[in-house]
Amino acid sequence: MKLAFVCPRLHEPGTVGGAETLLYSLARDAVLLGHEVEFLTTCARNHYSWENELQEGSFIRDGMTIRRFHVNRNRDTDAFFRIQEMISRGEKVQESAEEKWLRQGVNSDTLIDYLKNSDFERVVAGPYLFGLVEAACMAMPEKTLLVPCLHDEHFARVGKIKKMFESVRGFLFNTEPEMALAHKLYDLRPQSSAVVAMGIEPFDVDPASFARKSGIATDYVLYSGRREPLKGTPLLVDYIDCFRERTGRYLDLVMTGSGDVDIPPSMRGNFHDLGFVTEEEKREVMAGAVAFCHPSVNESLSIVLLESWLAGTPALVHAKSEVLKWQCSSSNGGLWFSNYPEFEAMMLFLLDRPDAVSTMAKQGRAYTVEKYAPEAVRARFAAALMEI
Repeated sequence: MKLAFVCPRLHEPGTVGGAETLLYSLARDAVLLGHEVEFLTTCARNHYSWENELQEGSFIRDGMTIRRFHVNRNRDTDAFFRIQEMISRGEKVQESAEEKWLRQGVNSDTLIDYLKNSDFERVVAGPYLFGLVEAACMAMPEKTLLVPCLHDEHFARVGKIKKMFESVRGFLFNTEPEMALAHKLYDLRPQSSAVVAMGIEPFDVDPASFARKSGIATDYVLYSGRREPLKGTPLLVDYIDCFRERTGRYLDLVMTGSGDVDIPPSMRGNFHDLGFVTEEEKREVMAGAVAFCHPSVNESLSIVLLESWLAGTPALVHAKSEVLKWQCSSSNGGLWFSNYPEFEAMMLFLLDRPDAVSTMAKQGRAYTVEKYAPEAVRARFAAALMEI
């Protein structure tokens, strides 16, 4: 089968994003399953500006053809951000405003023209929130499998988004809660959906390696990914700062990834921004952490949570994220909090109950190895391509 994968950015060093990682992983799986694969993306690296920083053209990687197309120039970004802010506040906007929001965000007319004029048998596109993905879905809805990475948010209730969901051939979801949310929000055929997710190779890592190399011997909590309000990172900084002040316990905060972090004076010297790190370095810092903390309330699947379990580290997540809470409860590999008092209680448990914490981490690892082994995910993907 000839497949096109469409994603606004390509997974590569310097690009942090679970959706990009997921789409590229599925594309590699498709190659291993014997399909002819092209990965269509843009020349953008930055997901705020969407500037064309990379060279347009095609190249071969991992057995697939990757094609980069320019993001449309002369976009009305002021209009885009104005409408996006209205939608994020839950305001109802007219259909014309929805259309402008989608068109003035990241989009590529040359990519869509290429897609329309090619003979692909299936199009796998995601995540749902970008104009480019909506355009790809509506260009070939009868052939498109959407990888939505859906969150329970105001954007999911936009009329044009609803139309996209109800027009495409089917869906590749990451988790059961994400699939349930989609069927709650939209009128979808039951047989149009499959939970596939992403395969992760098990690994072993020395939990003492990061402390030995970095000189950080204090207990620490780790966060990996984009630093922004939607990911909950300001909340995590506040909670760690409050925990240190209230309990008198020594606890540092380590972050990898991209984005600015506003650190209070009381946390300086106890916050460590590692920026972009290699996969090996990320695994080492995960293995040495007391816990991997994910304070986001909007996730469809946390890949870094699975990686932390493989590294032997339990998770602490925000209870308002149905998916993160589901991952922790399904695996018995993590705890969750709804407010600061619960965060403090969970952190004290993680610091003071090493035997229980060790058991929790082992359960998380066993769950990840069973459910997210590459072979298992590849089998689910192969079945979805045949059945949807």
